[in-house]
Amino acid sequence: MTANDVADEVRYEIGEGVATITLNRPDAMNSLTTSMKSALLAAVERARDDASVRAVLLTGQGRGFCAGQDLREHAEHLESGRGLDDTVRRHYNPIVRTLTTMDKPVVAAVNGVAAGAGAALAFACDFRVASDKAKFAMAFTGIGLAPDSGASWTLQRLVGPARARELLLLGDAVDAGRALELGLVTRVAPAGEVLTVARELAVRLAQGPTRAYAATRRALDYAATHSLSEALDLEAELQDECAATADHAAATKAFLNKERPRFDGR
Repeated sequence: MTANDVADEVRYEIGEGVATITLNRPDAMNSLTTSMKSALLAAVERARDDASVRAVLLTGQGRGFCAGQDLREHAEHLESGRGLDDTVRRHYNPIVRTLTTMDKPVVAAVNGVAAGAGAALAFACDFRVASDKAKFAMAFTGIGLAPDSGASWTLQRLVGPARARELLLLGDAVDAGRALELGLVTRVAPAGEVLTVARELAVRLAQGPTRAYAATRRALDYAATHSLSEALDLEAELQDECAATADHAAATKAFLNKERPRFDGR
């Protein structure tokens, strides 16, 4: 595996077609400062634009996945009259847009606490593999704020509107077992194995039909806000695009020859 640091606070590594992005402020539970948010945005954009990357793995260093906004820095901004410093528009929104719209699947390895924007980052990923020690908390109302980082959109699509309202308004922490029951996470792994399990999933995805994965993500997002007739039209368009890929041709041939297909992401 080769390592290329975007910044000390965010590590970026590539191996087996997977870009691993690690939030690296373990002493602060990987809470997000301005510099860290800028580095994270640069990392996810880099993964999006790198043709050698076919899947992305997002995780945190140490005991926590991400505790959300760094409140010490936030308090300094409030005292100086800078307020939110437009961080939602400058940082959180483009990070979430990039995670959810890049043409490659994203896996979150939630190794510990995921709170506020940290939980929302996990919800923006396609898969969430959680440590059995992980906890999720929608901590926004607890400090007098509304949800951001796409939580109002992603959460209700994962657990339904009523449950999302409960989690967002009350802000109660949800442990890994309950998160699995609710559909917040894809699977739960022992604390010492969560990164290994998540990486295995990311490598599997990196070896799959990348163009078909991108089309599937696009179809799901579109269908969530459009009519059946419109969704059918887009499915036909996307199917035409996928049918023209080298991966489809190779996989069809492999099926007829009773062989296991090998995908190159083209």
